[in-house]
Amino acid sequence: MNLMVRTPKPLVQFGQTPFLTTPRAKELTPESPALSLLTDFQQVAPQSVASDTPITDAHLKMRHGGVRLLFVIDPEGHCIGVLTSKEVIGTRRVNLAMQQRQIDREEVTAEMIMTPWEKLSAMPLEHLKSQSIQDLILSMESFTEQHLLVTEHNDEHALSVRGLISVTDIQNAIGKGESGKISNTVVPMASSFADICQVITGHDL
Repeated sequence: MNLMVRTPKPLVQFGQTPFLTTPRAKELTPESPALSLLTDFQQVAPQSVASDTPITDAHLKMRHGGVRLLFVIDPEGHCIGVLTSKEVIGTRRVNLAMQQRQIDREEVTAEMIMTPWEKLSAMPLEHLKSQSIQDLILSMESFTEQHLLVTEHNDEHALSVRGLISVTDIQNAIGKGESGKISNTVVPMASSFADICQVITGHDL
């Protein structure tokens, strides 16, 4: 039996200070497909936190991970809701949890202030595929949240969260730079899809 002899390739030493390759920023316009904004959980793993995690720890995880939304997981491994930076940083839900349970802020957990599934809205993936970014924003004119969950049915026909789109995604895609068609002094102030819709309806796109 003939065995192919493979010669190992030699390593090289850096002869000069290198640059790092980074992903090229998407150049999008309001007419670009809305699907291009999707954070696809088939490609990027969703970040989660245990339901009994103190909110200070959850906030640290958001900051270290560069995200503003965490999925909340119960002891059985089920996803029972979402926790956003708005709830963690804000005082309304935190104060309510403290008052109802007679506990200190350090004892408040993710489950106590999260938004449970039954109070969340989402868009099916097939609907997202048919829209432009502008269509998506205009269709979300009454949506006051910072994140839109996108769902699909998996191979077992069970409903699953395929990904999400955030207000920040839209701001970064079409609200910055000289080529942006929306004023870069206004859009970054938006805190929800409704805010962005209010902005773009006053501009020519």
